[in-house]
Amino acid sequence: MDHSNEGFETPVNLSPIVLFAYRRADHTSRALAALSSNPEARDSDLYVFADGAKGEADRAGVEATRALFGRDWGFKSLRVAERERNWGLARNVVDGLERVIGERGRAIVLEDDIEVSPAFLEYMNRGLELYADDPSVASIHGYVYPHDGKLPETFFLRGADCWGWATWERSWRHYEADAALLESRLRSCPWGNEFDFDRSYPYRRMLREAGAGRVDSWAVRWYASAFLAGMYTLYPGSSLARNIGHDGSGTHGGASGAYEVPLASSCPPMDRLEPRTDPDGYRAFRGYFLSLRPSLWTRVGRRLGWRA
Repeated sequence: MDHSNEGFETPVNLSPIVLFAYRRADHTSRALAALSSNPEARDSDLYVFADGAKGEADRAGVEATRALFGRDWGFKSLRVAERERNWGLARNVVDGLERVIGERGRAIVLEDDIEVSPAFLEYMNRGLELYADDPSVASIHGYVYPHDGKLPETFFLRGADCWGWATWERSWRHYEADAALLESRLRSCPWGNEFDFDRSYPYRRMLREAGAGRVDSWAVRWYASAFLAGMYTLYPGSSLARNIGHDGSGTHGGASGAYEVPLASSCPPMDRLEPRTDPDGYRAFRGYFLSLRPSLWTRVGRRLGWRA
């Protein structure tokens, strides 16, 4: 399926956008509306990977979501891959990214519950250009956790993230699907304490659960892969994306307002920085995680189906 808009001149190096969707039509509609409000949308190619229904209970939601992609959202082109069966989020994401990045060399990545600022695409495209030749940069990220105080306009942290992000083929090739292998390597990593922000967030436990086959998370594998490769992700000081899926509607989560943030209305200044862990950013993330305990660990454990 290909819906194209005629008559637009495409800027050089404008990156393709990849959207992963399932059965939440309301969320997907909000995500598409926000994305299409970006001025760059009309010159951007959008690729959608729509997962198939697990069963009859999901079929109506899947069909309603897929119907949205027949509309003209104002992108340069819109291509939809409709899975005939349910692939699951991890397989759908990994396959879709490998297909698009393999063809185009880079991609801006969203799931159907990510709502973005009108400045999101400018930030992503500028970041992808600014660090295109730096192999120590894993990705560009649009979301930043709620925080007190002032962060730099942009800053780096080790690893990668998954709520409105972008990457290159050279970075994605480091993705390792074997979570047990990643967890083993992390045990001997000299900067391993940074992985779970000094035990303030259960990333290590998530990785162990993935390695044991009890969790199927592509995101923790991607984070660990980039982290162990010594790569960094660029964050904005104020969020250009937010997750609207923490309302109990998702497959892997309950209701929570703990991640809610306002969206910045403009792209931050983007001077080229040396990729290294920013101490202010690290403290802000760690402080936020600590402020949620013990409720955070309870919610994450419930979401991942951990046993007591």
